[in-house]
Amino acid sequence: MTQIDFYSNASDRILVACQLAAKAVAQQLRVLVLAPESELLQSLDAAMWNTPATGFLPHCVLPNALADETPVLLVRDVEHVQTLPHDQVLMNFASEPPALFSRFSRLVEIVGGDDKERQQARSRFKFYRDRGYEIRHHDLSRRG
Repeated sequence: MTQIDFYSNASDRILVACQLAAKAVAQQLRVLVLAPESELLQSLDAAMWNTPATGFLPHCVLPNALADETPVLLVRDVEHVQTLPHDQVLMNFASEPPALFSRFSRLVEIVGGDDKERQQARSRFKFYRDRGYEIRHHDLSRRG
């Protein structure tokens, strides 16, 4: 069953996404980041070129010929990707639960402080919980 982690109270969702993706890559895991808004996808792409500060996080935007070799993939719409190159970690920035989330070993949800964003996250949390998924919660406001 998919392991689901919610990271709440993120002051910078893009930075948290880069940090979590870098941690996953260091553990030899592959990450698919679902970012349906063009501006968000471009911001994630730009941030990954500077993460960590002394390097970059290997990534590409789908579709891309290098997808099979790249540990972090950025995509606007998972449902229309014919063949996903992996099913390890899915990082969701969509307002709704992704249709294919249960295919992945792990689902990551990063929630900021915006009221609308929190309400959408609560809805996704309830969706997963009502289907029997165990959800781990990480409150980022409690970290230094």
